[in-house]
Amino acid sequence: MLKYLIQVVRDALAVGMLAGLLPAFDAAAGAHARPKRTAWGVLAGVGAAAALAALRSASVIRRRDYINLTVLPAAIVAEILFLLIIWGLLSKKAPETHRKLRGALSVATAALLPVHSMTGVFLYMQEFVRAGESVFGADVLLRVTGFLCGLLIIALTGTSLYRTADKLGEGRLRILLTAGLAVNIVGQAASVLQTLMSRRMIPVAGVLFKFVTFSVNNSDLFLYAVMALALLSALLMWLRRPPPDDTFQNPAQRRRALASRRSVRRWCAVTLAGCVLSVLSMTALRALAEREVVLSPAEPMDIVQGRVVLPLERIDDGHLHRFAYTAADGVEVRFIVIKKNDVSFGVGLDACDICGPTGYYERDDEVICKLCDVVMNKSTIGFKGGCNPVPLAFAIESGSMVIDTQSLEDESSRFR
Repeated sequence: MLKYLIQVVRDALAVGMLAGLLPAFDAAAGAHARPKRTAWGVLAGVGAAAALAALRSASVIRRRDYINLTVLPAAIVAEILFLLIIWGLLSKKAPETHRKLRGALSVATAALLPVHSMTGVFLYMQEFVRAGESVFGADVLLRVTGFLCGLLIIALTGTSLYRTADKLGEGRLRILLTAGLAVNIVGQAASVLQTLMSRRMIPVAGVLFKFVTFSVNNSDLFLYAVMALALLSALLMWLRRPPPDDTFQNPAQRRRALASRRSVRRWCAVTLAGCVLSVLSMTALRALAEREVVLSPAEPMDIVQGRVVLPLERIDDGHLHRFAYTAADGVEVRFIVIKKNDVSFGVGLDACDICGPTGYYERDDEVICKLCDVVMNKSTIGFKGGCNPVPLAFAIESGSMVIDTQSLEDESSRFR
């Protein structure tokens, strides 16, 4: 659950905030017809991202590089032109043409802004159901819940900025939006350059390489920078003083203004809560989700005449039991035993063909791969395939499980 909450917030929160500021800026500029068009542009971009993710999942688009090299450059160009026109650096000789161009660039920027990041977010949905899992399993439900919680944080934070930021006025909001888009453009440019370098289309050296390396290693800084701008916007709105009483023509106007101010403050609180939750997810929750699982220690066992002997009463409780055998070359070969049902045991190495000797652990009566976090189907432990433990031959004799040590010697190379 935490993994998907963190990933969604990390990938799309900055875009969600900027998507909220764009229509707010249109409203602050007095273009009452454009804010809704810009908001619809954001939704169109999210829809395009969902379509691209579906095409990617269906292998119609086989490489994500194609998305990076088409969507991102288009978004960068639209954002730069939008910034130029809102600062008056493009010609204003034809006011009507200027107004239409500004509206078109606002919608284009809003539509292209979420496409790249949200495509990656939607692709996480492929990982909800893993091999051997039921669609209605608890793990699937937790992954979906974390994913939806991340989307909810983004949606509420973006909406709160949309509902409040226009009260800052066009001048202040222009500065905040420019800073946010500039930070976003830098991150997008780094992604484009990284793709070009990975395909050997430009040299992997020099200043550009250092720029890409810095951007990749400090990607969270871009999110924190946009988050700081959102917090500044909310803080300025919170501290904004109400008009003096003598500016109102009657008490009804005053009550309306005070009610509007209370509404703005509530939305500012939503922005603050979204930022706080995001910071928590990127720090404390990430540390919790990425903490290393410590495997349980190996249990004692008896070796009699070249065979490991495990009394059944020690391993028939339905829980995972880990054992370790030191091979002739000094390598510790781990294996696990678990009773699957009333009549059968699952026995295998504490390693698999896919993830190697990272091991398995037990959580809430489930056996889980430490490396990939896949939940094992207990009934398949002891059989080849997928992330299952490598099967280990055994026999039941006189109330004990017996394993030939030569079988363990033969597998020592897996644990080197």
